[in-house]
Order: sequence, then C-alpha cells, then structure tokens
Amino acid sequence: MPVLVLAGFLGSGKTTLLNHLLHRSGGSRIGAIVNDFGAIEIDALAVAGALGDSTVSLGNGCLCCAVDASELDVYLERLARPSAGIDVIVIEASGLAEPEELVRMLLASEHPGIVYGGLVEVVDAVEFDDTRAKHPEIDRHLSLADLVVVNKLDRAAADAPRVLGLVRSLTDRAAVVPATYGRIDPEFLFDCRPNEERVGQLTFDDLHEHTGGEHSGDAHADHLHAAYDSLSFESDSPLDPRRLMAFLDSRPEGLYRIKGYVDFGAHDSRNRYAVHAVGRFLRFYPEVWGSGDTWLTQLVLIGTGLDLPALGKELEACRDGDAPHADERGMWGVLRYVQESESGQELNQELDQQPGSEPELDPDPDPELDD
Repeated sequence: MPVLVLAGFLGSGKTTLLNHLLHRSGGSRIGAIVNDFGAIEIDALAVAGALGDSTVSLGNGCLCCAVDASELDVYLERLARPSAGIDVIVIEASGLAEPEELVRMLLASEHPGIVYGGLVEVVDAVEFDDTRAKHPEIDRHLSLADLVVVNKLDRAAADAPRVLGLVRSLTDRAAVVPATYGRIDPEFLFDCRPNEERVGQLTFDDLHEHTGGEHSGDAHADHLHAAYDSLSFESDSPLDPRRLMAFLDSRPEGLYRIKGYVDFGAHDSRNRYAVHAVGRFLRFYPEVWGSGDTWLTQLVLIGTGLDLPALGKELEACRDGDAPHADERGMWGVLRYVQESESGQELNQELDQQPGSEPELDPDPDPELDD
C-alpha cells in the first residue's frame, strides 16, 4: 500500500487537495493521517466527513517532531489492516513540518504492508515569493519533492509562467503540475481502482486504463490542470537489467511514476519483477512466475512534459534479444532496490553461491541519494 506525504507551507491548499482526491478517487479508498499544528484540529475536521473512521488525527505539534518511526507504524497499522479496506494512505503534514523527516520515518518503517508513495509539495502561487523570503527552507523542501503542485494559479494568472519556471528551477527533476483549488488527477498519485472487487492479479489493462467512479466519459472536464502524459510499454522479449537500470538512473524531469512488471529472462528465469518508482524512489519486488503466466514486460510511465516517443525508443533499447546466457553480475543493480524480504534474501543467497560474486546491496535506498 503506497503512503504519500502531502506537505506545503501554511495555507498552500493541502487540505483542499486532499478533499479533492477523496471525491475523485476513482474507486480507491483513501486513509489519512492529518497533522494539525494547533490544539484545535481544523484540518482533521475538514476531511472527517469524507473519511469517517479512516482518519487518524494528530494535533498540537508537528508529526516530524511528535512521533518516531515506531509510533508512526502504530498509526499506519490502524489504516493498513486488511479489514479497513483502504488502498492508499495520505499523510497531510502540518504547514510547519519538516518533510524530509517524514520521508525518513516512512523509509524506516518496519510495517511490511506499506511502501513510500512519494513526497507531494503544495505551493501557493500567489504567496510564493513572500513565503520564500520569510522561509528560505522552502527551496530545500522543493528540491526533495517528487511532485510539486503549484496551486491557486487562478489568482496569479498573469504571473503564472514566471512562478512555474521558478519552481521548476528549484526542483530536482520533479514533476511540476499547475492547479486551481488543488485539482490534480489522482492517477498522478495512485492507481484508481474499479469499484467492483478485483479477483486475481492485475492485468495490463488494469495498469493503464482509467477505471471506476467519475473517471469515465468527460469526468475530467472540471479539472483545471495540465493533462498528464502516459506511456504504456509491452515487450515479449526479456529486458537486459543493466540497460534498464541505466534507463531508470537517467529518467527525465517530469517522470513521476513507473509501475508494472519486468521479465529479465535468463538473468532470473524463476521470477518476474514488479517495479514501483515514484520520483527518485525505486523498488523491485520479485514474484515467482505462475504456471499460467505469460512472460511479458508490461510497464506504465506517468508524468508531465515528457517526450513519449523518445522514452519508448529508450525502453525498446533495453531488450536483450532473448540472450540464452546471463551475465552473473547483471542483476546486481536491480537487487540494490529489492527490499530485504524472504524472496529477496533467497535471491541474494543464490548469487552469493556463485564463484566471485559479492554484490553490495543497499536494502533501503534513500530516495534523495540513490538516483
């Protein structure tokens, strides 16, 4: 289950954005941890009607200072338990929180059922210059973000190009999305699930189709935001792990999410690899091939301002031509992003048994440092 951190200075529009997601979730169920700075939990009250008992409210202090990773796990467990039926968790930080600490707490989480879903930073386009002048740390927050939502552009229309350009110059390849009233497409942030219960594994259509709820027909007509770009890639030839890692290490500005499955052929004939990337964060999850599975690589890339034909050609160049023999060290780059688990440990043990093999694994890559 992805856990997103929703941050931004006081009054930037975080609660408005969260409420928008709640009403445009496309069938996904959202749980929220809402952190108000004051003793009266106004933000929690604002979302409580939509979430009911799917809200955890933390008042009178910043989450990054009030709890540690183990305490955060307690709140995550309440929302991530199967009986809650939640698909995605959003942590709405207080306007004075330190987002880097929240991200570090999530990465340090020992909860096996959650994964980091990205840092979303909300910017008030009208007050941006004044906020930066008074709080220069905003620049550092933007440099850490995976997605930046430049909000309230309806009130700063004449100045919008300058503000958007300035924000882009302060990010580290993050996708920058203009918005009014916090209206961004939920597909940027999480998979919009169909309302009916799924049975079995995701199909490729599940990965890239917009399904459920108000995500049909012209349901996006009232979304005052730039449309996102989406590329679907499918290959019946395995991908070369070194080439794919080179592609992922150089993924372009604006490419926010990558999801799907990768077949590495002879490099690991036992497993396919689910891939989850958000901003600079990357994880692979090995899954044993089933007897009825079709051996395919199926990926969806989502972002803004992307050169889709160029990305498609780069992915095509990752094919390895069904090589019958594997480079014994070829998977090392991939395994750095396999979280230590039973399956991951088995894979590492298999490689360790090969002569001359001694991969240096980083079981918990830092999204800020490892790209």
